[in-house]
Amino acid sequence: MRTGIGYDCHRLAPDRKLVLGGVHVPFDKGLIGWSDADTLTHSVIDSLLGAAAMGDIGMHFPPGDPAYKNISSLKLLEEVVGKIKTKGFRVNNIDCTIVAEQPRLREYIDQMRSNLASVLGIDAERVSVKASTANLLGFVGREEGMAAWAISTLSEE
Repeated sequence: MRTGIGYDCHRLAPDRKLVLGGVHVPFDKGLIGWSDADTLTHSVIDSLLGAAAMGDIGMHFPPGDPAYKNISSLKLLEEVVGKIKTKGFRVNNIDCTIVAEQPRLREYIDQMRSNLASVLGIDAERVSVKASTANLLGFVGREEGMAAWAISTLSEE
C-alpha cells in the first residue's frame, strides 16, 4: 500500500470558466492557470504521483508547454493513471477537499466524484470529494483563489 498527498491552489479571475473535478460550475469567476486550472483534479494528480514516488504535476506537464494550454485536467489525470499503471500500481481510493468561500458546491459534488472515478477506473464509492470554506481567512477567505487537498492510496498490482 502506498499513500500520497496532493495540494493545489489557483487565483480567481473574471472571464474564466470555473472547472472543478471536470465539472463546469456556474460562477462569475474562474481559476487562472495554463490548463483549465482545475485545482481539485490537480491535487488528485499530485497525490497519485506522490504515492508512486513519480514527482509532481509540473514535472510531467510543465506550465508554458503549448501541448497543455487550456487542456482538460481530466486528460492530464488520464495520462497519470496510465503512468502509474505502467509502474505497477492501481488506485484504491481518493479523498479530496476543496476550500472555497464561494460558490456553494454541494450540488456538483456527485458529478465531480463520478468524473474522477471514471478516469481513475474505480467505483465512485472509492472517491470522496468534500467542500469547505476558509472562514474568511487568507487568500481563500478573501475570495482571491481556491485550494484543494487530496490523499490517495495505491496498491501494487
